[in-house]
Amino acid sequence: QVQLVESGGGLVQPGGSLRLSCAASGSIFSINAMGWYRQAPGKQRELVAAITRDGSTNYADSVKGRFTISRDNAKNTVYLQMNSLKPEDTAVYYCTAKIWATGSVWRNYWGQGTQVTVSS
Repeated sequence: QVQLVESGGGLVQPGGSLRLSCAASGSIFSINAMGWYRQAPGKQRELVAAITRDGSTNYADSVKGRFTISRDNAKNTVYLQMNSLKPEDTAVYYCTAKIWATGSVWRNYWGQGTQVTVSS
């Protein structure tokens, strides 16, 4: 069984920073792309950033220059460094990864979500 566990969310003032982490665990054979989505109240879930196994990245226009995604393949972990946070970044942030679990096939897994609130 594969699990993605996020951490690092919380309350921060505008202009502040947070670092999210997401660790994949279980019977994992290989991990391909990893990424972060977010969902604000009343809005659809949207892609924030994604990273391939070899480190190629993709960002939503709204976070370019402020957020940085990275990963540690040895630890099966993806990170999201969020700087210059704005109130509109407030959302539940979800980690996702395309994983080949042992005895299974490639499929997308999701974490349980972590709340990020940007407010003074």
